[in-house]
Amino acid sequence: MKIGLLDSGVGGLSVLREIHRLLPAADLHYVGDSAWCPYGAKSPETIRERVFTIADYLLHHGTQILVIACNTATIHGVGALRAEYPLPVVGMEPGVRPAAAITRTGVIGVLATEASLAGEKFHRLVHTHAQGVRVITRPCPRFVQLVEQGILNGPEVDEAIDEAIQPLLAAGADVMVLGCTHYPFLEPVILQRIPKGVQVVDTGPAVARRVASLLASESTDIAPAMQEGRILVETTGALERLREILPRLLPETQVESGLCRLGE
Repeated sequence: MKIGLLDSGVGGLSVLREIHRLLPAADLHYVGDSAWCPYGAKSPETIRERVFTIADYLLHHGTQILVIACNTATIHGVGALRAEYPLPVVGMEPGVRPAAAITRTGVIGVLATEASLAGEKFHRLVHTHAQGVRVITRPCPRFVQLVEQGILNGPEVDEAIDEAIQPLLAAGADVMVLGCTHYPFLEPVILQRIPKGVQVVDTGPAVARRVASLLASESTDIAPAMQEGRILVETTGALERLREILPRLLPETQVESGLCRLGE
């Protein structure tokens, strides 16, 4: 069974990484819409149109489970995709619920894109799962830009992280929610720059477990576990840029790369 993933760029590779760890024999087909990245500043209509265009492409190439590996695309596209397509569609949402459950100070910080934080879905999530907890949000557009360039450490990353998290720490947040799939690639540096005891929540592993449960409930043709599944990563942007940064984002993982030609 082939699992298809889509994202605004390379950020969703953090979700692919988690799925591959859990299901190493699964075939994964990823499309990053880097030609239209970032989604965070785009209109809901534009995002929905791009999501459907890429989903059609993945389905045409054999996808049987679709993962929207992007919080912003999930907000604006998951409902419509589930209504339109007769296959499992897995989306993302910021880990507000687990963060609210583990905070000791009663304050959590949510790092996300502008579109994710402004969406009705996010406000419903907070209302439902964070009663009695103070939720402080922080848009982090620089994080996306850095990851798209393959810059995962160094002075630029330190500065961007400090700018984003210091106000949250000052307000008493003891849990940081990574509300965009680009952000886990910066998690090692985030952990270095927050006090001991402050926790970071990434929902990528939970999405991988959800995909695994769907596979378990289906009649699958996944190869034996000793055989590595094929991983194909395509981009709508510059292929050379993708090939340059893939080894940084997915080290020690055998990945094929290509240019996504929509409509084929």
